[in-house]
Amino acid sequence: MPSAKILEEKKAVVADLADKFGRAASGVLVKYQGITVEDDTALRRELREAGVDYKVIKNTLIGLACEQVGFGDMKAHLDGMNAIAVSYEDPIAPAKILKKYADKIETFESRAGFLDGAVVDAKVVGELADIPPKEVLIGKLLGSIQGPLYGLACGLQAIIDKSGEEVPAAEEAPAEAAPAEEAPAAE
Repeated sequence: MPSAKILEEKKAVVADLADKFGRAASGVLVKYQGITVEDDTALRRELREAGVDYKVIKNTLIGLACEQVGFGDMKAHLDGMNAIAVSYEDPIAPAKILKKYADKIETFESRAGFLDGAVVDAKVVGELADIPPKEVLIGKLLGSIQGPLYGLACGLQAIIDKSGEEVPAAEEAPAEAAPAEEAPAAE
């Protein structure tokens, strides 16, 4: 039977983890088995630079924290060696970074996650990881807005350039229309 001190420490860990889950923009649960120390160090550094909190915590403690926050569906994925990556600012950062390592290491995989207060499966986590960076999305949006405006500006400029010229074809047009009107009268 664990001592009261150990139980209090575990309760504090669960309360802290539940608080993090509640404040987080997103989180990803990963099976971190098979990662080398070198890769793990690089992974942790990259996550830290992106502002992502990454910890290896016992499955029972993660499960208790998930229950407190309402992520009970995530408990189905809590078997084996797991770690949790939580982001408070960028909801895509943990999925993107962890996918990079999951692609390199066969046994390292995303299992589930949470986004906007809802539990998501590994497929959704993978889709999040495939979203282009914010700067690229902004560039695409501005390009799609700018394209029609550019076309309109070119069209208006063509009209202005054409109206500035003297068009001799405009004088010939009524002369051509007159013979067409005379043809029915001649019959």
